[in-house]
Amino acid sequence: MARNPASTIDGNAVAPDEPRVDTGEDEERESWGSYLRFLALVVLGVLAFRSFLFAPFTIPSESMLPRLMVGDYLVAAKWPYGYSDLSLPFGAKLIPGRVFAGLPERGEVVIFRHPVDGTDYIKRVIGLPGDTVAVREGRVVLNGRVLARSTPELLRVPVSPNTSCHGRAPVTDANGAKACLYPVAFETLPAGPTYPVIDLGRTAADDFGPVTVPEGRLFVMGDNRDNSQDSRFPAQARGGVGLVPADLLVGRASMILWSTDGSAEWAKPWTWLTAARWSRIGNLL
Repeated sequence: MARNPASTIDGNAVAPDEPRVDTGEDEERESWGSYLRFLALVVLGVLAFRSFLFAPFTIPSESMLPRLMVGDYLVAAKWPYGYSDLSLPFGAKLIPGRVFAGLPERGEVVIFRHPVDGTDYIKRVIGLPGDTVAVREGRVVLNGRVLARSTPELLRVPVSPNTSCHGRAPVTDANGAKACLYPVAFETLPAGPTYPVIDLGRTAADDFGPVTVPEGRLFVMGDNRDNSQDSRFPAQARGGVGLVPADLLVGRASMILWSTDGSAEWAKPWTWLTAARWSRIGNLL
């Protein structure tokens, strides 16, 4: 068969176009480019969600018993008190000061950075700027009025790998299961809310103040009153927090997403379910 003659442009011979062989490289590059763009969008979406909407936190101590227990995994709302560098991953210095700043209401459970060591702490707000707070014989006195408190009732908390009785002897039932018994009363702030507190008896921290909360500060306490390093104690690393600067607020505790008694083993997936405290999951705070 005769070959097609070369075409001409302006009298010059031009070789015929060679057929292009599709090796798949373009499609592969496009596929990788799409994947990387998708991955970048996912990462940015997660960072934005965690920075500006909700972020997960874990409970490392029993200072907020009985509302929060060691092994609770909760989510905190980031927007109620405004945004600062503390809102961003790794404390990135991208937000000047604090924007959309707001104060919590009395009774809200807040997460904040410790004024000295920078770790995350969780406590309940008792006093706002201008409030006078004192403690007399274990009872909170707010602006000269003793907070109402119900008659204590015993609460049974099962002993587990992450739940102890803090030096109190556990009780054992007929089946051999051990539990801690805590005296729990319900304390009520002016105009609400009401929340459970534990008072184990007389301690040095049962008498404090009075102090007047200055502008830009908060008076916070743990619900487990005799096992909480809070505003009754001077701010020091791994200890008390003093009057907490509002600029150190990170978020408002909102809901328990997961809770485990600490008995699960990674190598035994079925224990992840048996260790779960199902009755706590989904509880609002």
